[in-house]
Amino acid sequence: MTDDQHERNGQDERDGQDGQRLRRVFAAALDDALTGRGVATCLGLDQETEEALWAVYDAGYFGAGRQVSEERVAAAHRAFEGQLDGSNAARWREQLARRYAEHGTERGR
Repeated sequence: MTDDQHERNGQDERDGQDGQRLRRVFAAALDDALTGRGVATCLGLDQETEEALWAVYDAGYFGAGRQVSEERVAAAHRAFEGQLDGSNAARWREQLARRYAEHGTERGR
């Protein structure tokens, strides 16, 4: 095995460990949201995932009968998967670039 292959395998292992850690963090955060304990911040979850978890919490805490719909839970899972696959970050970068372009256009006038 070359040094490059060894380094990539090490990165894959770290990514796998990070993914496993994040999955445990998300599962605990979802449980907290579902049981009315709120959503902790600074856990390594991105903003989109945290917002989806807060929506779960809000539905349970403030919702009629304190029932959380399966759709809210599924949305939290989708948001988290978007964090893992990088699509949340890609969307954020696109939005930032669009805002920057709009701001630059306005300043140039």
